[in-house]
Amino acid sequence: MSAPIRVLICDDQMLIRTALVTIIDAQPDMEVVGECGDGQTGVRLAREVRPDVVLMDIRMPVLDGLEATRLLAGAGVPHPVKVLVLTTFNLDEYVYEALRAGAGGFLLKDAPPDRLLHGIRTVVGGAALLDPEVTRQLVGRYAARIRPTGSTSADVPLTPRELEVLRLIADGLSNGEIAAVLVISPETVKTFVSRILTKLQLRDRVQAVVYAYRHGLAT
Repeated sequence: MSAPIRVLICDDQMLIRTALVTIIDAQPDMEVVGECGDGQTGVRLAREVRPDVVLMDIRMPVLDGLEATRLLAGAGVPHPVKVLVLTTFNLDEYVYEALRAGAGGFLLKDAPPDRLLHGIRTVVGGAALLDPEVTRQLVGRYAARIRPTGSTSADVPLTPRELEVLRLIADGLSNGEIAAVLVISPETVKTFVSRILTKLQLRDRVQAVVYAYRHGLAT
């Protein structure tokens, strides 16, 4: 059997932490290796125990989740840790910045347990997780903070079909939903996504969304 997924929980609400511990430790392929209530402690623990993923709240004392995410997963970090942001959305105005800081994705705190567990496995597996229910609202709401490059689609080194897929990614569609819209197979969508990330030298779908907004490919 493979080693269980090691999870660190960083949230200043004890009830939330307790619920997360209960859900995660009940899984045969997961274990909670630490928990804390502030970002500074979260960064220290993450560097000590080296979890596979950190569940990161945004609003916390001492050091908020945004800066903690940047310290753990931001550009230039020698040994980045995967971070999955947990948000209430309506209250967390810095989620977009957390994604730019290196978070692998985000989930709503009221997401059902199966979606939480799927999210953990997805991020640990190397894929980005953008909750399709709120991605368009989230990125659209903070799109004004993205500084446009002034380039056009003609300057983007993608084929017309790849541009189409990139726009749908920016709209928050999953691979299955993109496949349905374009009437192609999910496997073909995966191939397109891989090509897009490679051509644009992007790490994941999160960066692809930011890229699309910065280059005026999404509104």
